[in-house]
Amino acid sequence: MIRKFEMKDTERVMQIWLEVNIETHDFVPSDYWLSQYQSVQEQLLQADIYVYEQDNGIQGFAGMMDDYLAGIFVDKKFRSMGIGKKLLECIKKNYPAFSLNVYQKNQRAVDFYLREDLSVVSKGIDEDTEETDYTMAWKQK
Repeated sequence: MIRKFEMKDTERVMQIWLEVNIETHDFVPSDYWLSQYQSVQEQLLQADIYVYEQDNGIQGFAGMMDDYLAGIFVDKKFRSMGIGKKLLECIKKNYPAFSLNVYQKNQRAVDFYLREDLSVVSKGIDEDTEETDYTMAWKQK
């Protein structure tokens, strides 16, 4: 089930955020993600967060800041089960258009977004990590 984030979800959501970023962005030093932890936790309060929850707790979440998809994060144990797709469908239902940034080296995420009808609109360099990233976008037809 997908539902809106509640304050009680903070610890689990942040645990998923940190683990997923360290694992899927092995080309970025883990110290970078640790240094971002506090500011991301504060940003949760200003974002629209949707959590995917089953019997055994929160398995993933997606975060929106206005019309920007800050990310979809799914616990490693629950990947390739359609959770990311369900979260993205929820975002598409609630936002007629949005954009996101994804690292070029995160090929699995790039392929996922391309499969889900997002398109690459530009290529740039993330200032913090100096890694190449894509800006991708989706618009309701």
